[in-house]
Amino acid sequence: MKILHVIAGAQHGGAESCAVDTIKALEKNNIEQALICRPHRHFHPFKDLLKGHYYNVKFNKPFKWLDSRKINRIIAIERPDLVHCWMNRAATVTAAQNNTPVLGWFGGYYDLKYYKNCNFYMGVTKDIVGYIEKHPMNNGHTYLGHPFGTLEKKKEFKKSDFGIPNDAKVVLLLSRMHKKKGVDLLIKAAKQIDNAYFLLAGDGPELASYKELAEHLNISNRVIFLGWCDDRLALLKLADICTLPSRYEPFGIVMTESWFAEVPLVATKAAGALGYVNHGADGLLVEIDDLNGLVKALKECLANEQLRNKLVSGGKLKYEKEFSQEVIVRKLIASYK
Repeated sequence: MKILHVIAGAQHGGAESCAVDTIKALEKNNIEQALICRPHRHFHPFKDLLKGHYYNVKFNKPFKWLDSRKINRIIAIERPDLVHCWMNRAATVTAAQNNTPVLGWFGGYYDLKYYKNCNFYMGVTKDIVGYIEKHPMNNGHTYLGHPFGTLEKKKEFKKSDFGIPNDAKVVLLLSRMHKKKGVDLLIKAAKQIDNAYFLLAGDGPELASYKELAEHLNISNRVIFLGWCDDRLALLKLADICTLPSRYEPFGIVMTESWFAEVPLVATKAAGALGYVNHGADGLLVEIDDLNGLVKALKECLANEQLRNKLVSGGKLKYEKEFSQEVIVRKLIASYK
């Protein structure tokens, strides 16, 4: 079986990280693969890993027809058993194939009009699968494809690397710096939690405004912006809490990664967390945009070691049952077949 992946996403993001991790995991399982992607840095290692079955396409909207023709040529060269289009743009640019099935991957509640050239659909949550199945364009071929939370160990960080005292508590955010992620809410919460440091790892359009907000609140010494970080596991191992304060979050791969890393999770009731987190068992849930609720949950979790241990134990069980690399990749290969 040979899979040709088409990825047209941004340089950084949860969906892009999911695609990268999935391709690596499939390679370990001896699945033959090829990749079409933008020339972003984090895709470069695949040129060697996939033994040259690696192609760059610009995915520029004005020249979509040129990209589509190039993808058709690559499909003719690679002759895959299945084309896996990751998200909207890849699915839009990939033309309908006569002899090769095309799978469209949904990381959110995307409009199916972008997937008219696909024979099959895959959603990352049960709710997204339900959304696809109810859509008038649904063709009856929809699969569930959870992302896995397994992370590779690359290096280690110490608190001192970020100017944090060794005895200080650390709250970690792994997120794009975007309004829908609730980053501003977390910064305002940090103002009310003076015995903890906050590591904010990620890049995005609102990064400068969030730095200004932290300076305005006089907490720049405790709210530390790291930019995009490739080693999520090393950061999780530093944290006493991982938080996901999103206003909109169809899934949130950070949930499963925190369970894998055995870090307590505090999240808002966006769709992803609401669908998978059991409040008080494997995470704490608060209402979206509830500043007081977020502050209360973070304070309670930081102060209560017994609660943190309970959430870690529950998260570990959830990860092993539903979100380990072995479980997810086995199901993905079965879906491909």
